[in-house]
Amino acid sequence: MEGRGRMLPLLALHAVAEYYRLPWKPPVTAGLIAANTLVYLKSVFLRHLLPSIDEVWFNPYLILKNKDARRFFLSPFYHISESHLVYNMISLLWKGIQLETSMGSLEFASMVAALLTMSQGITMLLAKTLVVFLDYPKPFYSEYAVGFSGVLFAMKVVLNSQSADYAHVHGLVVPSRYAAWAELILIQMFAPGVSFLGHLGGILAGMLYLKLKGEYSASGSDPLVRVLRGIVGIASWPLRAARGLFQPRRMPRVSGRGTVGRETRDGLSGIWRCHACTFDNSGWLSECEMCGTRRGGLTDEIGIQEMRMRRIQRFG
Repeated sequence: MEGRGRMLPLLALHAVAEYYRLPWKPPVTAGLIAANTLVYLKSVFLRHLLPSIDEVWFNPYLILKNKDARRFFLSPFYHISESHLVYNMISLLWKGIQLETSMGSLEFASMVAALLTMSQGITMLLAKTLVVFLDYPKPFYSEYAVGFSGVLFAMKVVLNSQSADYAHVHGLVVPSRYAAWAELILIQMFAPGVSFLGHLGGILAGMLYLKLKGEYSASGSDPLVRVLRGIVGIASWPLRAARGLFQPRRMPRVSGRGTVGRETRDGLSGIWRCHACTFDNSGWLSECEMCGTRRGGLTDEIGIQEMRMRRIQRFG
């Protein structure tokens, strides 16, 4: 890690500039970037708490042989060089801002946890399959890899899943939904030393997540989101109770990521309009973020007077 410090100021400047212009600052994205950067820098305090990179290299053979969960879960947060870290974090900044703004912080955090676990698991499964069925143990089954790029490939698949636009991939214009595949091939052509299976595992993890997300969309959020919301609700209850005792009750203020007066469309990454209060919600949500009405709920679920009151509260 020699030459450290030359590119990190550029990453910090870019991140600050991006967050400064945003009306809502995505906290999970910022936390992930900070975590990856701190792990790479390894301050004096963290040096005694974090394992070295040699102890967390992702290696399918060692993980399966020793049942090493530390290699499985920690390797994405380690990077071998400053350029490796900065490239991944700029990509995370761009993708994370869009996804977290669209989905909300809890669901975005749940998605990142799921994509990390699935991408690592799929990569390990692919490596083991090559050994068992094709008798091809090297280099995939015994290779060492670190970095957040597998999760980033999965995030790219999720981000582009509902886009009909085109994307620029290293100078080439391709349909957005195929951008991850094009980048996989191009990176392998010009940088054959990178982890091909790790990137491929990320793409397949993104596709699997979208499939599972589609199955859950009819019944609401996935179980991990519900657990996170329950934990946050329990932890924040004393604060809400104290605030209710010492602060006067205020009318709701219109804020957040909803829009008014714009054409909407349903979709996995689109938005939907609440029939009760007309608030435009993220397509990832199953309940209105403003008034709590379930997605697809019609006016016969609530009275006309109740609907009128919700709209009065919505617009003040």
